[in-house]
Amino acid sequence: MDQQLSPTPDSSSTEQLHHESAQSLRGRKIRQGVVVSNKMDKTIVVAVERQVMHPLYKRYYKRTKKYMAHDERNECAIGDVVRIIESRPLSRRKRWMLLEIVQRAR
Repeated sequence: MDQQLSPTPDSSSTEQLHHESAQSLRGRKIRQGVVVSNKMDKTIVVAVERQVMHPLYKRYYKRTKKYMAHDERNECAIGDVVRIIESRPLSRRKRWMLLEIVQRAR
């Protein structure tokens, strides 16, 4: 009955973890898409594709919407698969931020 218990985390590490997770996701929408433009400074255009069912014919078809997202370090290239997260309005059309690059373009 000699069990090893892991030590309880100290308060500073839990506060840091709580702060990072609370700021990053808390109820904000996340989308995944492909970068179609990176010509603007610190801004990318991401095309997000979704499938919609036709109301009469019950067939799925693709719908594409373009989002402008903030890319602080200008690290995205055209063709990259990225995740973007909803944020406060950064400009007239920009309300999303780059969360991560899922796959680099070849």
